Amino acid sequence: MKSYVIGFDLGGTNSVLALVDKEGGIAARTSFRTDEFEEVDEYVDRCAEVIGGLIERAGGKEQVVALGIGAPDVNYESRCIENATNLPWKGVVPLADKIERKTGIRTVMTNDAKAAALGEMLYGAAKGMKDFIMITLGTGVGSGIVVDGKIVYGKRGFAGELGHISVRPENGRACPCGRKGCLEAYCSATGVARTAVEFLETRKTDSLLRRISASAVTSKKVYEAAVEGDGLAREIFEYTGRILGEALADCATFSDPEAFILFGGLTKAGEFLLEPVVRTYHEMVFENYRSTACILFSELKEADAAVLGAAALAWTAGIDFK
Repeated sequence: MKSYVIGFDLGGTNSVLALVDKEGGIAARTSFRTDEFEEVDEYVDRCAEVIGGLIERAGGKEQVVALGIGAPDVNYESRCIENATNLPWKGVVPLADKIERKTGIRTVMTNDAKAAALGEMLYGAAKGMKDFIMITLGTGVGSGIVVDGKIVYGKRGFAGELGHISVRPENGRACPCGRKGCLEAYCSATGVARTAVEFLETRKTDSLLRRISASAVTSKKVYEAAVEGDGLAREIFEYTGRILGEALADCATFSDPEAFILFGGLTKAGEFLLEPVVRTYHEMVFENYRSTACILFSELKEADAAVLGAAALAWTAGIDFK
C-alpha cells in the first residue's frame, strides 16, 4: 500500500490538514477553525480527531509515516510556537510534542515560510535546486533560505527573517515587529496599500484609486487600477518592485542562490511587480552574482502550497521512508 504523510497548515483563522503522498498528490483534505479554540489542549483534541479521520483514509496508522506542521513563530529546535501574535495561545506552546503524544505519529514543525520553501523544492519551481531563497509576499513578508538542499535554521530556528531587514533605516515606516523601515512594511500586500495611501496624499495625479476611501485601499484595488491603465497604480508597483529588487540584490550576497522564488497573494500583480524587481536586481546586484540567480514566481497553487510545504517538511526531516 502507498505511504503518506499529513501536511498541516496552522493559520490564525483556519487549520488545514491533508493526506499527501511522496509525489505531492493530495489524497484527502480537511479544515476547521483555529480561532474557535482558546485552550490549546482543546485544540489538540480536535486535531487528533481530524488526524484520526485522515489515518482511516490512508488505510491505517502504519501507512502514515509522519506529520509535518507549518505554523507561525516556530522554534524548530524546541518544536514550540513562541509568542505568536496571530494565534489564540500566548507564550511558549509545545504543540508538536502535544500532537505527537496524542496521535502517536512522528511530528515535525517549522515556520510556515520555511515549509513553503521545502514545498517549492520538492514540488514546485525550485524542483532540482539545492540553493535558493523563497520569499512569501502576503500580509507580511516571510522567507526560507535553502543552502545545499537544507533549510537554514540558525541557533533557535528563526534564521532567515528577511522580511525584517531594514531597507529604509532612516525615516522608515514602522513595522509590526517594532523596527523601522523593514522590507515587510513596503513589499507586503499591506505595504502596497500603505504606499498607495501615501502617494494619494502627496501627489496630485488623477487616479481611479481616488474614487475609494483611504481605508478601503488594498493591494488588490491597486492591481485592478493598474490593469485599467492607471498611472499612479502602476507607479506604486514600480516603487514596490524597486525596493524588493534592491533587497534581493543584498540577499544574494548571503548564499549565492540559484534562484529567488516569489510566492503569495502579491505575486498576482504579475509583471507589474516582477518587471521592476528583475530590472532593479540586475542594476543593483554585485557583478559576481548578476548572471547566477533568476527570479521566479512559485509554481504551486495557492490553495495547495501551505499543506504541501508542511508535507515536504515531513518527507525531508531525516525519517526513513522505506
